[in-house]
Formats: sequence, C-alpha cells, structure tokens
Amino acid sequence: MTFTSEAKTIGRQEENSSYFPGENPYFPFGNSTEDREKHEARYPFPRIPLIFPCRNTSQNTFSDMEKLLNIPDVTVEKTEINETGDVIITVRSTCEGTCCDRCGAEINKPYGHGREVMLRHLSVFGRKTYIRISPPRYQCACCEGSPVTTQKASWYEQRSPHTGEYEKYILLQTVNSTTEDVSVRENLGYEAVTGIISRRIAAEAKWDEIKRIDIIGTDEISLRKGHKDFVTIVTSLTQGDILILAVPGDRKKETVRKFLKTIPKRLRKTVRGVCSDMYEDFINAAKEVFGKRMRIIADRFHVAKLYRKDFDGLRKKEMRRLKKELSEEEYGKLKGAMRALRKKKEKLSDEEKEVLKRLFGYSPDLKLAYDFCRELTDIFEEDISKSEAKRKIRIWKIQVGVSGLNCFDNFLKTLKKRHNEIINYFTDRQTGGFAEGLNNKIKVIKRRCYGITNIENLFRRIFLDLRGYSLFAS
Repeated sequence: MTFTSEAKTIGRQEENSSYFPGENPYFPFGNSTEDREKHEARYPFPRIPLIFPCRNTSQNTFSDMEKLLNIPDVTVEKTEINETGDVIITVRSTCEGTCCDRCGAEINKPYGHGREVMLRHLSVFGRKTYIRISPPRYQCACCEGSPVTTQKASWYEQRSPHTGEYEKYILLQTVNSTTEDVSVRENLGYEAVTGIISRRIAAEAKWDEIKRIDIIGTDEISLRKGHKDFVTIVTSLTQGDILILAVPGDRKKETVRKFLKTIPKRLRKTVRGVCSDMYEDFINAAKEVFGKRMRIIADRFHVAKLYRKDFDGLRKKEMRRLKKELSEEEYGKLKGAMRALRKKKEKLSDEEKEVLKRLFGYSPDLKLAYDFCRELTDIFEEDISKSEAKRKIRIWKIQVGVSGLNCFDNFLKTLKKRHNEIINYFTDRQTGGFAEGLNNKIKVIKRRCYGITNIENLFRRIFLDLRGYSLFAS
C-alpha cells in the first residue's frame, strides 16, 4: 500500500489525534500506552486527523466543572450522585496557609484536615447540589502550645450550611415573594431562609455604602390595622433612586429626632430638603436636627387633601339640605354629582356638566367653593416661582375671606401655621410622592407576608424589595 506525501504528513501529526478507540475517551477501550500499541499494530495505516479529541490525563479533567462552579481557590476531585438523586461535588482547597486565630500571624505548617462539611450550592438540572470539602488545618509555631487553625474560605461562612452564591440566590428569590414560598420552592427549611435574610441583610442603613442623600421623606404606617401602632418610615430620594433609611419604631418627635441625629455629618451636608406630610412632630424633629435653614416641604398632595376635605364637607351639607327641600324626582337628577365634582373640568362628559349646572343652580355657595378649589389647584399646577406662588395664594386667601364662605376655615388655619412649608414646594416642585408610593408598597409587603410586626424584619423586607434585584441579580 502506498501513500501520498499529504497522507504521510497527516500521519506525523500530534500523537493524541486519532480515531483509535484506545486513544479516544468516547470509546470504552481505555486510554493506556499498552492499548495504544495494540491498536497501532492492528491498524498499520497513517492516522486520520482527530474529530473527537482524546482526553489528556495529565491535566485536570474537571476544569470545565470548576469554571461552572465559579468558586475561587478550589479544585474538583470527584462528582457523584447519591441514592436520593442529589449531586455531590467533592473539592479540595488550593490555597496554602491561613491566619492564626490567636495571634493573627500567617502560618503555613500543615496539620491535616478539619471536619468534612457539606454545603448546599446552586442546583444543577433541577437536582440539589452539595459541595463537600475537608478544609486544611495549619499549626502555629509562634503561639504557646502550637494551636491549630482551620483555613477559612471566602466562598462560605463558618457554621453556615450553604455557599455564599446559594445564599445570594435565595435572597433574589425572596424579592417580591414570601419566606414560605421560597422555603417550599427550594425544599429548604423556613428557619434556614429567615436565617439567610438575617445574616445577609442588615436591620439598619449602612451609611458607608451611601454616597449622598438629596431628599429625605418621612411618613407613617400602622403595623396592624385598627390598632394604631404607628411606626415611622424614613426614606431618601437620590437621583431617582428610593432607599429605605430606617423604621425608627414610633412617630414621636423624640424618636424621629434621635434617628436623624445618627445620620453622619458628611451625609447631612448633602440633604437638600425634607419632605413630609404636615404632621407636627416630623417637621419639628427635622428642624431641630437640620436647623431652620433646611427646606422643609409640605407634601403637595396632603395640602390638596386638606382643602378638598373642607370642600367635601360643604358638599355633604348641601346635599343633605337639597334632599329635604327637593322632590325625589328632582333630587334624582343630581345623581353622579360627587364624581363630577372630583373630576377635572376637561375630563367632564356632557352629562356630568349638565348635572353640575343643575347642582350649582340650587347651591350658589357650592359653586363658589368649587371655583376656589379649582383655582388653588391651578396655582399648584402652574410652573411659577416661589415668590409668585406666595403672591397668588395671598390673593386667594383674601378672596375667600371676602366671599363669606367658612368651609375653608380649617385649611386656612393650617395654611397660616405651615405657610413656609407649603410655599417651599414651589422651589423645586418636590413632592412626597416617592414616600407615599413606598407606603403603598409596604402595605403590599405586609399583606403578602400576612403581617409583619417586627420592625427589623420589616426593614429587611422593604430593603430586599427595593434593592434586591440590583444587588443579587446577575
């Protein structure tokens, strides 16, 4: 048999390129030198270029597995599946030495291995996966008695039954979910899930991780409906990002003031305003901590709620009067008046406009109060300066006084008392909408978790729902 020069060249390619079963790991005939010699004697023709590369036994055969595990400073020694179908991956530490627990010195004298530990890791193909390791131990020659220290790895915590990556995965699953649901999905104990949350999520803000605070928002929420056990929710708005700062415990001025004092001075300098409803203790606490120069902003929507409540009181009074004075048929024509009064003028249908026209014909005072409400709303809607807003609101107050209406008396008292806080809205047109929105989110969290009465757990759950995806999603 003769061969071309091209075939001879192919025959001189690297030795581990072959179709021979003895050299290819995809054939079950082995990979030894003896097998190779037998097959070369049996097939005396030049070898054909490799399609399936043979296994190089001099290299780590689990290199791909190590990349997938993404665990630093370990090498995979063995993988197996136990009787229950769980994947067990045995690893060995490649780090040498550790720090002595007693003196802190670097020690490198081996002293066997510590107790074997099994750590739950990320599941593989729907199977539970565990990492098995016997951490090396080292003896210190500097300390009296030559104590022994077990090496500490960065990818798991001592006494923790899980790897760090698995705990991050559990935290990600907890976002917008419940502890019970995560426990069932992962076949993990309820206490194990709560333990991961407690270890990984602090019960208070980490000031070192916060660069600045632009706007502080204060609001209140009841832990249990009807029990009046209110707690304060302190948040911050920085470049569009909302961050939970604290759940101090109650809504007393001293409690809120005490927390605000814990904010580091470097962060206090970055605060541009404090946005709050018109609850006196919140406003006074902020003034005592940040000083009179700090801009305290009364939430615009709470302001609107006050004067609309006064108007609504007049509406109820007038509707009761008209019900007594008008016939049942005439009063029935006023059906839908409440909804029409609360709508914006441009969104009213022709039918609703007709209802309002008929209502105002029976009650001129209600028409006048309605116009005053719309006028004040338009002032807040306008893009005007603080000085211009102050002038327009002053004119509005005078007109209300001249009209003889007394339905806005409660609002006028609040306006007199909190005039600066209300006018401050027009500086940057900042509202407490972010705090109110978070308030609604907290209510959803409470319902989802069937109530949370522990304020530390409440802080952790709020933090997870706000920051969980950005911190733990890859």
